[in-house]
This record gives sequence, C-alpha cells and structure tokens, in this order.
Amino acid sequence: MAKETWRFIDSGNCSPSYNMALDEALLDWNSQGIFPPVIRFYGWDPATLSVGYFQKVEKEIDLDAVKKYGLGFVRRPTGGRGVLHDKELTYSVIVAEEHPEMPKTVTEAYRVISEGILQGFRELGLDAYFAVPRTEEEKQGLKNPRSAVCFDAPSWYELVVEGRKVAGSAQTRQKGVILQHGSILLDIDEEMLFNLFKYPSERVKERMKKNFKSKAVAVNALRETPVTVEEAKNAFKKGFEIGLNISLEPYTLTAEEHAFVEKIAMEKYNTDDWNYKR
Repeated sequence: MAKETWRFIDSGNCSPSYNMALDEALLDWNSQGIFPPVIRFYGWDPATLSVGYFQKVEKEIDLDAVKKYGLGFVRRPTGGRGVLHDKELTYSVIVAEEHPEMPKTVTEAYRVISEGILQGFRELGLDAYFAVPRTEEEKQGLKNPRSAVCFDAPSWYELVVEGRKVAGSAQTRQKGVILQHGSILLDIDEEMLFNLFKYPSERVKERMKKNFKSKAVAVNALRETPVTVEEAKNAFKKGFEIGLNISLEPYTLTAEEHAFVEKIAMEKYNTDDWNYKR
C-alpha cells in the first residue's frame, strides 16, 4: 500500500508569538482543505516559558523570574501546564479529526500521534515505551495535577525511558482539526525551571524539585554521547515516518503564508490580553 505523504516544516528558532501563530495558521489551513496534514519541528528564540490555555499566570508564574532570565513568555492554545522551552526539540502535528488513521477519542489519538515520538527515541537508541495509569489513584492524579510544571504531571500514554518522562505533549481540537504539540527535552536547567513558578513555601519548592528528578529526565542524561538538535531532528523525522506510516515532504512557507502568520502573532500571541488574561 502506498504511504500517504504529509508536509514537513522545519521552521528553526522563532519568537514565541510566531511559533504559536504558525501552529494556529496550519490548523486553519488544514480545516479549509488548503493544506494537507503536516508535522513541524521548531525551536525558540529567546528560550521561552509557555503556559497552558487555562493556567492562571498571576497565581502560578513568577513573572519577575521570567524577566530576570531574559525568557520569552506566551500562552499556548492547548491545555496543560508551564513548559520551559530551552534545550529541546519542539514538534507539532496538524491533522484532520476525520483522517482515517485518527481515533475519535483524544487519548487514543494522542497515542497514535505519539507513536512517532516513541519511534524517534528508539532511533536515538533509547528504549522508550508508553506508561498507562493503572490504579484508580493514578487516574485521579491526572484530573488533579498538583504542580504547575508540565513535566511533573502524569498523563495518559506517558512516554517514558527507564521509568521517567521524556516528552511532554498537549492537544487541542478546533474546526475539525487536531493540533498536538510538545517538547522533547535534550537538556534541562532544573534550577531555572523551578525558579519560574510560585510555591507556598521554600520547603514545598524543594520537595517538588526532588519529585521532578524522580519523574522526568532529558535525553542527554540518558546517553553517553550528547545528541545535537540536528541529530534529534533526523531521528524524530524518521520516527514519525515509521510511527505514522507516512512519507514526509519538506515544505517552505510562501511570503503570503508567512505574512498571514505574522499577522496572527501580532494581533493575538503578542498581546497582554491573550497571554495574561486568565
């Protein structure tokens, strides 16, 4: 059977507002039928703290620390908690809900899409697998995450290596289209990460940090030889092709498409109203 061809966009390091605007534009174009399914890889300039659609910035985020570290800041159109986008490969997948290979439920679609990431880790020589919450307590934990930090919270079909979380993803469905994007951590500055959030006390912060170390890990902490961003891109591009049984065809935005993305970035993701309003 012939493999379906999807588009592949490597947009390099972009501003926080442009990154979120491009994901939104790709979702729009797919919903209008003018763009096929697409997988996109990107980075962040500057390094950025992104928050989930429903997060309360005032309550959970130390904005002085964000400023002190010279980080960008943006609210995602997807749910979930705070993510520090620094030494990582970020991906997004945009595909119609009605696509024949996409299950109807969010968790099952998440598993199918994440198969590409799973295979990417295997391409890097890491034995990744899906961990599914088994006990009622674990399932309840998904509904009531205690931490504002994304990698500290469990989710369905968690991607883990040696029992620790290696990728964090979030999904939204709008206009009949699935947008899933997420972070593949290559390295992590835990000190900086934990300084970006508010805690009831220093003791709670230290406990959270300790907890985090036992739950999450970056790729380069698991390998003898560090992975470069280019190596990671090659591995995960191949991983998506294997995991989703597709061929990826590189695509570059036209000047007109780029201008449309810039407009969304300026009018939405660059505004205080969007980023801080919850």
